[in-house]
Amino acid sequence: MKSIKFVQNGKGEVEPSAIRSTQGLTLFNANGDVNSTSTGYQIAIDTLTYIKKQITEQKFYKVAPADFVPICVGDGAFKQNILTNLSFSNSEDFESGNIQSGASGSRLASVDASVASKSAKVVNWAKQKSYSIFDIEQALQANNWDAVYAKERARKTNWDLGIQEIAFIGSRSDPAVTGLLNNPNVTINTSLITAPISGLSAANFATFVQTLISTYFTATNSTQMPTHFVLPYTDFLGLQTLTPGTVGTYPLPQIDYLLMAFKAATRNPNFKIEPLAYCEKANNLTRINVGTGKQVYALYNKDDETLRMDIPVDYTSTNPNSTNNFQFNDVAYGQYTGVSVLRNLEVLYFQY
Repeated sequence: MKSIKFVQNGKGEVEPSAIRSTQGLTLFNANGDVNSTSTGYQIAIDTLTYIKKQITEQKFYKVAPADFVPICVGDGAFKQNILTNLSFSNSEDFESGNIQSGASGSRLASVDASVASKSAKVVNWAKQKSYSIFDIEQALQANNWDAVYAKERARKTNWDLGIQEIAFIGSRSDPAVTGLLNNPNVTINTSLITAPISGLSAANFATFVQTLISTYFTATNSTQMPTHFVLPYTDFLGLQTLTPGTVGTYPLPQIDYLLMAFKAATRNPNFKIEPLAYCEKANNLTRINVGTGKQVYALYNKDDETLRMDIPVDYTSTNPNSTNNFQFNDVAYGQYTGVSVLRNLEVLYFQY
């Protein structure tokens, strides 16, 4: 039995046509892709082939940036920079205001305030989607795939994944657009975490638990406790094993032990430990401020006065248009910034 493909004849009808070979169409799903030579509307089948209505779509690593960073949408639309003022209190120590009895005519101490600012660069983004009547009609022959919808879904996915990447590790090409994990103004600690936490001995694990929160609190001059601890996904998965030194006495997974300890230390019942794939050195090799690729941990206060990402214009698409009623196109556009760190001391990196 020969394999066939369906093609259009000169009458506009679809009919089967024999083909010689289907070799060379290698498929692989290591990253969800297929060989580019195997894509298209014409598919080799035979009389015993059943075509399912269900379609399997490509998968990506997805995480909600808003779970990690406050995101402001719609503020400063179509501007090119977003400036945030920082207010500072300037005065002498409290007791400089003490006055002596009978010294009402003496000069009084005073207080003052000053202002500084930080500016975030706004990036304009736009991509078009094009299709023709042939694209629509030939996709209809497949009977279970909408070409226009698929193109729009691909573009929206491109925007979502792009914003996700910018939020965590910034731009590939613009050093002014950095993410949560690679801001150049944040202090990097290279001495406390020098190996995966999940592999520490009982003594070293106890030292880590004892030291992490106090290191942050000291760095902020005792003004703020952290709310989030972000770590590489591989280390997070390793923390599901029992806490060293507790096996047989008080068996508890390391992740549960850490979460209990950090909630108690910060006195915050909502303290979070979050895994993130972008913390892996293999996933941040192309970004600045993380060396040639480092395992990155971040301890920070999630607050919009501490750090923030702006999306002045969210994903917006125009109506499809055509100059010849055969080819159609439309554009989707948006604006975004990197993650602005407004209080540098309230974000702390650990790298090795």
